[in-house]
Amino acid sequence: MIRHESEFGRLERIERVPDRRLRGIASRYCGYSHSDGSRPMRRREVAQDQVTIILGFGPPLKVGGPTLEPVEHHSFVAAMTDTYAVTEHRALHGIQIDLTPLGAHMMFGVSMHELSGQLVVPLEDLLGRGGGQELVETLYEAPGWEARFVLLDGYIGLRAQEARRPSPDVARAWYRLKDTGGGLRIGELARELGCSRRHLAARFAEQIGPPPKTAARLIRFQRAVQRLGHDDGSRFAEIAQDCGYYDQAHLNRDFRELGGATPGELVATMLPEGFGVAAA
Repeated sequence: MIRHESEFGRLERIERVPDRRLRGIASRYCGYSHSDGSRPMRRREVAQDQVTIILGFGPPLKVGGPTLEPVEHHSFVAAMTDTYAVTEHRALHGIQIDLTPLGAHMMFGVSMHELSGQLVVPLEDLLGRGGGQELVETLYEAPGWEARFVLLDGYIGLRAQEARRPSPDVARAWYRLKDTGGGLRIGELARELGCSRRHLAARFAEQIGPPPKTAARLIRFQRAVQRLGHDDGSRFAEIAQDCGYYDQAHLNRDFRELGGATPGELVATMLPEGFGVAAA
């Protein structure tokens, strides 16, 4: 359990890697509990190269975007999209599940571009009102975090068993992009797979969400974000080069569009203990 106390209240989180049989489907569970502070906590949620499920046990979370007014949600799915969000809350309690886009496609059985075109999608729109509510209630009533994580292993594993497996060409393309940190050119990727760029884009729309070029951009951006989280912020040019950007100006542009801040601003507003990025 990791804890942090500030004017925003008491923040706690506990993480676990999903069962190894879910490798390639789910990458992380995170249980969290934030008590009411003296003022609301606002966080910047930068663009991700994964799909996130939020299962809320308590008060709703306000979620807005650069051009979207905040809307309250209890449980929702945030797919891969080329923008950032701003969340706000006082008290919060629930579980975050990080899925690969291929795993999310298996979980929900919908074309992923339908999800990536929206900032967030209510869970009930994907699992049905009864299915989503039953899952949240079952997890909430479990005797502790480890029991909840075990239940998730079983729930996700069962849905994966019943789902259609990802297309081998899309899976190979996705992992090639991940393995190269988003640096592989899409034309070269299409040649490796023996298909056209148009065919690859259509397959990505169904099983990943954004087009291959955007997916590569998100992978590259997240790699840079992770580097910044372990850096003192003095080597932006080096990070830009290592993560496949043309130059620091290219890095800065992506950070403004995908994170709503420059790399320096993002580093300055990172919360301690990995609790995210504060927003003004």
